[in-house]
Amino acid sequence: MARPGTLAARGAFITIDGPDGGGKTTQAERLRAHLQAAAIPVHLTREPGGTWLGERVREVLLARTAAGATPSDPLTDALLFNAARRQLVREVIRPAIEGGTTVVCARFADSTTAYQGYGAGVPLDRLRDLAAAATDGFVPDLTIVLDVPVATGLARKSPADVTRFEAEFDIAFHERVREGFLAIAVAEPERVVVVDATRRRDEVAAEIATIVDARLGRSEPAAPEMRIIR
Repeated sequence: MARPGTLAARGAFITIDGPDGGGKTTQAERLRAHLQAAAIPVHLTREPGGTWLGERVREVLLARTAAGATPSDPLTDALLFNAARRQLVREVIRPAIEGGTTVVCARFADSTTAYQGYGAGVPLDRLRDLAAAATDGFVPDLTIVLDVPVATGLARKSPADVTRFEAEFDIAFHERVREGFLAIAVAEPERVVVVDATRRRDEVAAEIATIVDARLGRSEPAAPEMRIIR
């Protein structure tokens, strides 16, 4: 993948990620609208999902464990996420980007690293190898991590939106997940920008738009104080 500043000849690949309750779906939709208003071709998708196979895998991964059933282990989850990811990259993301369309994706491989790695203990090297195999080394040009304290994020979830990961994993797990996202941001500052998602949706959307415009060469880079790297 081309690095920041070299995206003119193709579409960009932008992911919106972070712990639960940060507003990823909302902000991904807001970003799509922002890019459309600027006449930039854009496709919005999500993980797991975005393809027929991915949506079926999503149903399995997010459904609460049935009474009496043995929950899947973290490596099984990681394998399923990566199976859906491979189909999404090959069927949707890569063709769109190569055709000049920018792709905005709610969640991507960083989520597997944070949840199944930092949260559940699968070795990070193993997860990196799985992601590389699933994506053929395809990585986002820019990742926005929407950071929110665990208690705040979980409290935002409506009952209809509660998945297995909120219902069956404890607070300590979610704290490790959040720290995982922040660790990824520290390790890859050229790709990952952390945004404070405790603020009003309009403020968060405006900051994301500023960051994305700068990365796409549409404006001056965001002021240092706009980027929250922890």
